[in-house]
Amino acid sequence: MAEMRRAADDQTFHDDIEAYVGALSARVGDPVPLHVSTRSRSWSLRIERWGASRELIFEATGLPGEFHEPPEDADSNGCGWPVAFQIDTTGWSPGFHLVTLTAADAAPGREHSHAGFVLRSALPVQQRPSILHVVPTNTWNAYNTWGGKSLYTGGTAVSFHRPFARGMLWRPTVDRDDRKARPTRHGETPDVDGRIFQAYRTEHGYPSAIGSTGWFSHGRRFVEWAEADGLQLDTAVSSDLADVPDLLEGREVVVLVGHDEYWAADERLALERHVAAGGRLVSLSGNTMFWRVRHSTGTHGPTMVCHKYRGHLDDLGERDPVHPGPSTGMWADPSIGKPEWQLLGAGSAFGLYHRFGRATPRGTGGHLVGRPDHWLLAGTDLRYGDVIGAPDGVVGYETVGCPLTLDEFHQPVPSEVAHSYGVPRDTEIVAWCPASNVGVGEYPASIAALSDQGDLEFIAERIFGDRDDSIRRARNGTSVIATVGGDQVVTIGTTDWVFGLASDPHVAQITRNALAGRPVT
Repeated sequence: MAEMRRAADDQTFHDDIEAYVGALSARVGDPVPLHVSTRSRSWSLRIERWGASRELIFEATGLPGEFHEPPEDADSNGCGWPVAFQIDTTGWSPGFHLVTLTAADAAPGREHSHAGFVLRSALPVQQRPSILHVVPTNTWNAYNTWGGKSLYTGGTAVSFHRPFARGMLWRPTVDRDDRKARPTRHGETPDVDGRIFQAYRTEHGYPSAIGSTGWFSHGRRFVEWAEADGLQLDTAVSSDLADVPDLLEGREVVVLVGHDEYWAADERLALERHVAAGGRLVSLSGNTMFWRVRHSTGTHGPTMVCHKYRGHLDDLGERDPVHPGPSTGMWADPSIGKPEWQLLGAGSAFGLYHRFGRATPRGTGGHLVGRPDHWLLAGTDLRYGDVIGAPDGVVGYETVGCPLTLDEFHQPVPSEVAHSYGVPRDTEIVAWCPASNVGVGEYPASIAALSDQGDLEFIAERIFGDRDDSIRRARNGTSVIATVGGDQVVTIGTTDWVFGLASDPHVAQITRNALAGRPVT
């Protein structure tokens, strides 16, 4: 949650060609402007649709190169580079599209970079896919260090009009070394301090963010599995929830994947209205909906603002002379008063980390089954006490949890403490795993707390501060698999759930069930 600036995190022109798209999302058939800066005399372009596999859609070579210096405030106000190429998407298919750029005469190892965009279906409402996958581009932007600062290295405003840091959209596939909650094989010593991850990302010049967010870590794993499994998806980005008026019309299910941490007020409102109208939400995400942000306009395009830990102290909100709008900070903070667990049945104040630093460092990495007869586990052979997904480490590195107790049948249920904080009464806990918040001195080597506090101290003060045992209450928590309202909301509260989709039949079947909903009896 609070990352320290390191040399490998300064991504500005690490490669000899860099680019960003003028719009992260467009309808099929709409043009997508590509902004490029390169020291090379010429460059080439490949665009692939990334579904069950990567399909080459377009390529061009011999494009003239031109170098543009990034402004000093590129991180907060964008680059302002001219359009170098206009992508014509006529006749293309919806989904995520990876743009690979190659500089013709660049130094070895510095000749490639990547951009990406989403195409939404242009079909009438009645004909487009009923499952909508919302790619968490707000969170990508929060972690992006290109041009200077991210929201983790001292920034409070971050621009969408700059390249994404290398490794966030594509990188070579490795076994486990790029994961912050690295699964442990039999006989291995857990990488409690994250030294293997730190060594890997530093050696390859990747930012710490590759272990937290980006298409390559999470989104592509879900899409590869889903399309190979025969599911038809439409795709959107975070801001589309507010900016595209008919986006949720006709949708049965909205799917969140990986690490969907940053939400603007109007984006969340659109999702809540979808659920209130009978639509369904499936959240395969940890640390979900933790920070409230606002969108604004920088010098060179759209900008996202979040004052995070000091939002309740420093954010001027509507009185901000540069970026006015709703105040920012933790959704669960009393100054905002809309904790994510009111929708999800679980939240990060009740469990944020698993197998991360000193947070349950030797935990199982899997969910413990508490309700084997629940419809979400139909078609599996799971029994009470079984553990789901441990070999792939599906629990970690960030989670959402719920205060729980065991009923008379030793099945997990939300505690009265949970309900007193606003966890819905119709929340059912299917499986769970211990998780924890961590404080100063407890983060792994690649992570640092704020100078005066960590997440543990912050949550203890803001959520549990009226109690003498606030630190203890913020310390111990859970990651849960839970449902709210029968099948209206399914929360599988971990960033790394998708790492088990391709290899674990239980993880795959539970995900199928979540997307299909409770069978009608």
